[in-house]
Parts: sequence; structure tokens; C-alpha cells
Amino acid sequence: MIENNDKPVLIILEGEQTGQRWTIEGDTFVIGRGASCELVLPERQVSREHIRIYREDEKYFLSDLNSKNGTWVNGEQVKGATVELRDGDEVSIALAVRMTYVASESTAPLTNADRPPSKGILRLDRESRRVFICEEEVDPPLSLPQYRLLELLYDGDGRVCTRDEVIEAVWPDAIGDGVSEQAIDALVRRLRDRLAESDGDTQFVVTVRGHGFRLSNPEN
Repeated sequence: MIENNDKPVLIILEGEQTGQRWTIEGDTFVIGRGASCELVLPERQVSREHIRIYREDEKYFLSDLNSKNGTWVNGEQVKGATVELRDGDEVSIALAVRMTYVASESTAPLTNADRPPSKGILRLDRESRRVFICEEEVDPPLSLPQYRLLELLYDGDGRVCTRDEVIEAVWPDAIGDGVSEQAIDALVRRLRDRLAESDGDTQFVVTVRGHGFRLSNPEN
């Protein structure tokens, strides 16, 4: 991948290549499982040529190439259709790969691999999705929803994460009102309980009433 600050960037958020960035070079950029694609995704659910991103004047558009398992932009299916891409749009391919579209490399956020290690007693190993508290592994491992919630709060670095952000991070394929307040609260409780099994003296997940949740990660 060639870095170019003036070109749009795709950042893979979920899939076998999580954390990788791809600059959209040229006027046409095809994504799929085929070896001839500009971005090759190895997931079996992805079609050989799944989507095409192309430029018209100063705008970029995404076309679904009649893929077998579909394409979603911000939760709306665009199978066989074309939509204009805007900064921050989230693209899901065959519900197997999730990525975000960033208007230029200069505004691209940090990926997981770019983030500095936490100085707190709670630490994540992102590659293996393992969690450590005071260098002791949380065992058995967290469920995937629990880990996704914890990772969101961890990356927030003390910032309050809203319920909408929780839904987007934990249930990326949920549409509309598909996730209830009760489901979010139940997940938060389960995560608190799991972390308390390793350190009952620290409340890592803090509820900020009326706003959302944040991580309290005291230093050693």
C-alpha cells in the first residue's frame, strides 16, 4: 500500500486483516476474494469481485457488484446498488468484513496496532483477544460481545462511550432498534462480573448516568 495523504483510506475493523489500512489509488478500486482485486479479502463469504469504489470528480462512490452475500453501508444493504461514500461511513462486506471509509489518510484515526499500550492494570492482547489484569490472564476468556465492549471502552481511554457506540461496536449488524437498553445493561453487568472475578476491588466499567459508560483503569 502506498501512503498518500490526499487519497481516501479504508481501515479494516473486523475480519482476518483487522487493523490494516488501504489507500484507494486510482479512479477504480475493486475489493473481493479474487487475486486481481486491488484489495484481496480472504474470507470465503466474499465474492471474487464484491464491490467497486470509484471516483467521479471529487466524490467517491461504492457499487455492489451483484455479490452473493451482499454489502451494507452504515447498516443499510446496497446489494446491486451504488451509494456515495462519505467520511466515516462503515462498510460491511458479506457480514464477514467490516471497514470504515476515511476521506484522507491525514484524518485517519489510530488503528488498534497504532495505539500505545495502556499504563493501567488492565491490558488487552488484541491479536489473541486475551485480557490481563495485573499480568494475570482473565480465564476463561471473555465472550466476543464482552471483549468487544471492553475493547471499545479501553480504546476510549477514559472517555464516556455512548450506548449507540456500544451497539455499533458489539452488534455491528444490528439495524434500527434491534438492541434493547436491557441487552446493553445485561452485557455491562456480565462484563463487570467477569472482571471482578480477577480483581474484586476495582470497578473497571463505570456507568455515567444519562450518558454511557467509561473504563476506569488505575495505574500499577
